[in-house]
Amino acid sequence: MNKTKLAYFEQEDILHLAISDEPESESIEISPNITAELNEKGELIGVEILHASAFIRDSLLESVQAKMLKLSNAPVA
Repeated sequence: MNKTKLAYFEQEDILHLAISDEPESESIEISPNITAELNEKGELIGVEILHASAFIRDSLLESVQAKMLKLSNAPVA
């Protein structure tokens, strides 16, 4: 089994997650700045995130804010 590898390219602000060392056959844009990399069987082998620092910051803030809203709206016992 292959090990997952994570690489961050600071100058380009790109985060690359490889879940396989198989060669990439094609890629699909999942959303702006996020690309799924596929092998020749169409299986996911990696993910590339452009503008990674902003993506991670925004994702974390969104998650924390959602949890805080749930806590503030929770009934008091």
